[in-house]
Order: sequence, then C-alpha cells, then structure tokens
Amino acid sequence: MTDAIAVPLWRRLLLSPVLWGIVLLTAAVLLTLADANLDFPQFLLMLVGGWCLGVAFANLTYRMPRNGLILHIGVAVILAAVMVFFTEVGGRLLASAPEPLKAVIAVAQLAAVPATAWIWLALLGRGTDAMTRRERRKAPVRVPPEWERDERGDGSFVRFRAIEVRMRDVTIAIVGIVLVCAAIGIVVMILADDVVMRLGPKMSIVILALVIGLPAYGILTAVLRRRTEDCTVAFGNDELRIGVGSSAYVVRYSDLEELRWRTRSDYARIEVRGGGVDLSLFTGLAKAPVGRSAELPELPRRVFRRLELMGLSMEKSRRSEVVTFRRA
Repeated sequence: MTDAIAVPLWRRLLLSPVLWGIVLLTAAVLLTLADANLDFPQFLLMLVGGWCLGVAFANLTYRMPRNGLILHIGVAVILAAVMVFFTEVGGRLLASAPEPLKAVIAVAQLAAVPATAWIWLALLGRGTDAMTRRERRKAPVRVPPEWERDERGDGSFVRFRAIEVRMRDVTIAIVGIVLVCAAIGIVVMILADDVVMRLGPKMSIVILALVIGLPAYGILTAVLRRRTEDCTVAFGNDELRIGVGSSAYVVRYSDLEELRWRTRSDYARIEVRGGGVDLSLFTGLAKAPVGRSAELPELPRRVFRRLELMGLSMEKSRRSEVVTFRRA
C-alpha cells in the first residue's frame, strides 16, 4: 500500500478557521486604526473573524480525549464574565488608554460576541446530547453502510444516500448566510435602536444570531436534504462505477485524476474527478435510511493497492477520516 503523504502545510492553513479568524480580526484592527468610526466593513470582519475563532475552539474541545468538556465549560463561563465586566466598567477603565489600544480592545469586544455565542451554542449542543444519550442507547443502533460483493464478481460496492453538491457551493452558501444574516441584523438594530440601547449591542447581536442565524442554517440544511438520492459506489478491478439516482458513471482507474473519500462528520462525502466525470456526493448532509448513519465505510484495503498500481498517490488526514488519491 502507498505510504501516506502528509497534507501540505499550505492546504491545512488555507482551511484553518484559526488563521482566517486572526487575518480577519487583524484587518478589522487596521481599518479601525485608519478610521476611528466603526463602519460596516470593520463590523463584518469582526463578526466573521470572531465566529471563526469560536468554531476553532469548539472543534478543539471536541477532539480532546480528556478534559475537553471541562475546558469548554471553563472558557464559556470566563468569556461570558469578561464580556459582562467590560460592558459594565470597560468604558471607564479605557477612557485614558491610547487610541491603538482602544481600537484593539473594541475589535476584541465585538469579535467576542459571535465567538462566545458559538461556544455557548456548542456547549448547549453537548448538554442536549448528554441528556438524550440514554434515549439513543435504547433506540435501534445506527450503523454505517456496509460493503457488499458486486454481482460482476470483480470487487465490492456500497449503497448509501447522498446529495450531489460541491464543497465549494456548501461553503459559499454558509458564508452567504453569515453575510446576509449580518446585514439583516444591522438593519434590524438600526430600526430597533431603542430596544438595542436597552439590551446593549452585544446581547442584541446574540439574540439576532439565535433568531436569524440558526433558522437560516436550518433552512439551508432542509433545502439540501430534499435533494437526497439513492447512490452506489463500486470498486471493480479496473474501474470505478457510480450510480446517482437513475444516472450511472464509469471511470477507469487509468483515467482517474482525483478521488477523495471522507467517512464521517457533516462533510462526509466522495469526490471523483477524471475520465469526463466530476462528481461530489455528500452523505453527511443527506437524510440517511432507517437504521443507517449518514457516513461512509472505510475503503477496502484492496482499493489502496489497485489505485497505487494505477499511479495514484495517497494523502491521509491526521485523524484518518479523509483519504485523498491524486495522480502524480
């Protein structure tokens, strides 16, 4: 089997929410220093940058085998306390501070709102998950799709449900939701100025995120799930066979340019490019069959060998849930 090739550093950085959060907040600080007024561009950079950092922290606690929940609770409580403290007395403490420091703290305060909101939402999700764990244990076990022997006798295939959509389109849709919700929130805050003044801008943003942001994401998920189709993927001796609803595609391994196989998470999917085929099938966002989980099984070991013989190199993520084959 081909030795795993480390994912390039530039690609890991490009997909890093921490990096994007730092870049966006740095840009917000620079714009604020250049213009003392907090205009829409700075406000948007703070919201998205803070959200990126909140997502990165929540993901970090999920990956921690020990003490992840304790760290999550501790940081959520500390952030909430710090926000309340600065809301009450921060203005008086910073009255005599130099302008650059004021700009940095102003950006940090506003960025902390979406970051804290996301961290608390993730913590709420953990609490809900813990409370429903007992019920889930009593429910029938959901198992991932399983490999079956292909009737042609030259390999195996798997049945699953998926949505034909590209990762790029999903990302654009999520970013679009963030931008639209931010714009709507700004309009609402301007129109309801009296209410905002009574609640405070930070609490107003949190409430708007819950009232506007979560329903918008729920609508996106529901719209995507309506496009769920029954799919099959078969790995033969010399070709990859894919069925999507009533459509069928065949890609010979010699023509295959790229194959990405992600087994778990909301982004579980298979991407295939080559031989005139360009497909992206999301299982993580699809509505799974009864008794099955919305994921993909691990690739059979024979597939690694067949693709290696056809000149494809392999990249594996650190958690081994994403395997990518590319032609050298």
